[in-house]
Amino acid sequence: MVTGPASIPAVVIAAPASGSGKTTVSTGLIGALRAAGHRVAPFKVGPDYIDPGYHAVAAGRTGRNLDPNLVGADLVAPLFSWGTRGADIAVVEGVMGLFDGRITGIGAHGCHDGDRGDDVAGDPDGGDPNGIGSTAHVAALIGAPIILVVDAAGHSQSLAALLHGFLGFSPTARIAGVILNRVGSPRHEAVLRQACRRVGLPVFGVLHRDPSLTVPSRHLGLIPAAERSADAVAAVAAMTATVSAGLDVPAIVAAARTRTAPSAPAWSPEDTLAEVAGPTDPPAAKPIIAVAAGAAFTFGYAEHTEMLRAAGAETVDVDPLTDRLPEGTSGLVLGGGFPEEHAAELSSNTGLRDDIDTLARSGGPIHAECAGLLYLCRELDGYPMAGVIDGVGRFGPRLALGYRDAVAVADSVLYPAGSRVTGHEFHRSTVELVAAQPAWAWRDGAGRPAADGIGAGSVHASYLHVHPVAVPRAILRFVWAADRRAAQRVSPSVPPATRPHAPHIATRRREESSHAGP
Repeated sequence: MVTGPASIPAVVIAAPASGSGKTTVSTGLIGALRAAGHRVAPFKVGPDYIDPGYHAVAAGRTGRNLDPNLVGADLVAPLFSWGTRGADIAVVEGVMGLFDGRITGIGAHGCHDGDRGDDVAGDPDGGDPNGIGSTAHVAALIGAPIILVVDAAGHSQSLAALLHGFLGFSPTARIAGVILNRVGSPRHEAVLRQACRRVGLPVFGVLHRDPSLTVPSRHLGLIPAAERSADAVAAVAAMTATVSAGLDVPAIVAAARTRTAPSAPAWSPEDTLAEVAGPTDPPAAKPIIAVAAGAAFTFGYAEHTEMLRAAGAETVDVDPLTDRLPEGTSGLVLGGGFPEEHAAELSSNTGLRDDIDTLARSGGPIHAECAGLLYLCRELDGYPMAGVIDGVGRFGPRLALGYRDAVAVADSVLYPAGSRVTGHEFHRSTVELVAAQPAWAWRDGAGRPAADGIGAGSVHASYLHVHPVAVPRAILRFVWAADRRAAQRVSPSVPPATRPHAPHIATRRREESSHAGP
């Protein structure tokens, strides 16, 4: 058992709605606290991979996610404690509006589906008003006060009514104050402050309209910090300077110290794996598992590599744009990202493509999610890819977004048949696959049966992002498979004499459909 800093001060940055400025305020606050000498632990509510990248730049340490939908409500506080080791304050950026959580119980035509329960953003019939996995839900689980960021551009005196509604909506949502964003004139600021006083909420700061405070975005939201490099550092510096000047940082620290910490030991990868491993022998040697990184593969949870290492593996970051697999690589993890933005460069690294093909053909385990699925296909938007899977990936206009309750269709390198997980998909691409075993089955937002990816041989590839903390047995299965591959003493870094024309895995034909709604 790991003892975490249970009483560490923390504040949750929330908003009435998306687009209010949470990321700007959270990132700038993290940077301002760090500049003031604090050691800041940054978090993001929900499955979002991109915001934690900016948090990491501001904090100088890894950004982490807190998502009850993916890991279960009981693990949120322990994961929070694990992520705050070595820090003296935590900043948690919320998701969407304060009470917006997973939407369930809505039928195909937008009506409440009585056969699927009453858990629509909480309980619409009068129970817990906090949405499942919402910012309010997570704030309550970790006992942290909430500061609302309000986009004040269209507000005047009626702001008091909006704040009054948020204050009274949930007894467990402890709103400590307000940050007024995109404020206009001094008179506008005075009217807004008066509205806040009317409902008894302190104003922790004011940020005036500044069109230069924007982070470039594209089809799935903000451009990841890892892709922007120097630009990301400059953007974070600008946010930090603005927040430092406009917010009362000491008052926010004082609010963070009012956190009422729950009694929960910190999560740890060693303890979690020990609970499920049983009386098994550890790997004979540390199998080398390559983990895709760099500009094209920026999506992943920090706990993934921590669990792989705790299970006995050695992890090595590999940039598929430029690198080869390290000598002795026994397994490969290809997470999410934006391969469609880097397709030409990925295709031109033929050495790595050959390495991956050799690894797959020799039985080395490969775990691929979303971007990884696309990269393993024969081609993406006309560019040749790794060719492990007989499929074609294309970027498209339709968004597939939401949590999925999935079932493993067959035994795979990660899961026994029948295993159940909750994952998340978020993409605008489609894949046409040709004939074999899908990895997952589920029902989409309209209740229609759907299947996803492939789970054949040593390869498990799909669009579904699954949090590793929720599936510790899958981590063990993968490392044990890599250990068996290492025992063969065959190096995948030696390219084959001739590149095979046929993909390693033939797969079932499928056009990925669009799924609406979280």
